[in-house]
Amino acid sequence: MPEVNSVVVEASSTTSEHQGEAAFFDVDNTLMRGASLFHLARKMYQKKAFTLRQAVGFAWKQAKFILRGEDLDDIHSVQNSALTLAAGIKADFVTNVGEEVYDEMIASKIWPGTRALAEQHLRVGRKVWLVTATPIEVADVIASRLNLTGALGTVGEIKDGVYTGKLVGEILHGPAKAVAIKKLAGQEGLELERSWAYSDSYNDIPLLTSVGHPVAINPDAKLRRHARDHNWPIYDFRSGRRAATRGLRVATAAGVVYGLWRGFSRIRNR
Repeated sequence: MPEVNSVVVEASSTTSEHQGEAAFFDVDNTLMRGASLFHLARKMYQKKAFTLRQAVGFAWKQAKFILRGEDLDDIHSVQNSALTLAAGIKADFVTNVGEEVYDEMIASKIWPGTRALAEQHLRVGRKVWLVTATPIEVADVIASRLNLTGALGTVGEIKDGVYTGKLVGEILHGPAKAVAIKKLAGQEGLELERSWAYSDSYNDIPLLTSVGHPVAINPDAKLRRHARDHNWPIYDFRSGRRAATRGLRVATAAGVVYGLWRGFSRIRNR
């Protein structure tokens, strides 16, 4: 199927016509450029929650994430590191940091095209949910700021208002996303066969195939092939994607890491 280069606005519809329908959006590289957890880690570093070495580790994974797309090993590595670092931190502190992260770092990285799609669904009366491996505290902030229905995210265990460093359930990634939206559908009376899902990653095939209308946004190579083979719509909001050569990717990765290192160093010096 040809790739879609612009967002097509549906004809106006009444809310009742779309009752029971929903749209589910992945966050990282789908709704926004890069990994939201990286920006949370950067802000936590600024607030002296962990060291420069740990912060640079997040920076390197962010660089790879931007250039090659979502990698399951990287996600688990970053998530495990974040859980370890979060142990003993107050939940209210992380929620407040999430607000700052959105205003200072995430808002400017939202893909306008993806946001337009979400707003289009809301206009015709569909509920719109974020479904992401991002910590629920950050996912809730993003959903609230964009006036979406809600968010499903990874939940850290909290006791006496403090993170324990453990998860409640599992990381909301891959098959876990499909399980989560099916549970939500049962609670909210949603009809998944009439609903939509959007993602950039082949790892989210379980999510995409759980609905009647799967859509690839800024897809990685495997998802792009899968979407074409199955005649799914494809939106790509990245500029100059086809012009990038392998050599340019390597050079860009080095530049990203160097720039992030300098940025963290300036923060440290201040």
